[in-house]
Amino acid sequence: MEEKLEKASTLMEENEMEERSIIYSEKDGIATIKLNNPPLNILNLRMLNALYKTISNIEKNDEIRVVIIEGLEKAFSVGADLKEFSKADVRKAKKISEIGHKIMNLIEESGKIYIAKVKGYALGGGFELALACDIIIASNNATFGSPEPTLGLIPGWGATQRLPRIIGLKKANEILLTGRRINAEEALKLGIINTITTDETLDEETIRMAESLVKNAPLALKEIKKLIKLAFETPLKMGCQIEIEKFSNLFATEDLKEGIKAFLEKRKPQYKGR
Repeated sequence: MEEKLEKASTLMEENEMEERSIIYSEKDGIATIKLNNPPLNILNLRMLNALYKTISNIEKNDEIRVVIIEGLEKAFSVGADLKEFSKADVRKAKKISEIGHKIMNLIEESGKIYIAKVKGYALGGGFELALACDIIIASNNATFGSPEPTLGLIPGWGATQRLPRIIGLKKANEILLTGRRINAEEALKLGIINTITTDETLDEETIRMAESLVKNAPLALKEIKKLIKLAFETPLKMGCQIEIEKFSNLFATEDLKEGIKAFLEKRKPQYKGR
């Protein structure tokens, strides 16, 4: 009996720690996920499970259209927990890699728009989390990189697949093979991030971007996001044919009718996602 109570108590503590790992809020169709493992927001298994649960719940909420992911204090995230890695065998390593990929895939395949709000370090798994997002807004003190090969590792959450699609083969080779860090200016030139701002204006710029997205028709955003991803996986003619189908299908939606009507009446549209 005592053993059962002890196990139950341990499970409750673990659940409470998971809940504290993420600070979540939502307002006017915009959700904010704050990674709460300061100062560097290391993504241990507890954090990963909490992040997966949070994003899974967001995906079930039709009211949420834009999601901001950020880290508390002085870093976005420096990635996975090396102390946890030091005790891992092949089986546990696979579990860590799989949960990370599940999170990145949820973000990438979502019909919602995800914004990474980056200040300080976005390294390793933190870099991969940002890469999975649709838009990255970074402070001028942001630092990106994949240090895995300097530790005898490879990226485990998708950087080897996403980074070449974003910046091309040669530059991806350089960054991933050397493990070197890149600053915000270089990240902007390479097309990794969308905007550089300062620590003081990072909040303002991110909210401005989120608000410019959330006012658009959610079904249109969903289809555009899917089609852009498809462009990297499908021959041009096939992609254009799929675009024709998606374009024409939107003419059966209430949102399209509302968008055109609002434009003609010179007012803001009220989209319902239908």
